Amino acid sequence: MKWWKVVGLAGVVGVAATGVLVARAERQRRAYTPEEIREKLRTRHAVAQVGTSRGSRTSD
Repeated sequence: MKWWKVVGLAGVVGVAATGVLVARAERQRRAYTPEEIREKLRTRHAVAQVGTSRGSRTSD
């Protein structure tokens, strides 16, 4: 078997594996209820606000 056939086959397998991972991630995202998503976003926002307020303080 020529080396370019092996490289081509490896590329096809890589694309297929990437598609499987993307599909799995999409299914996991769609499994959340709207309220769960809201709660996660509120938590992330609160953490980001705390980090921002700590970083904005200056010492005189």
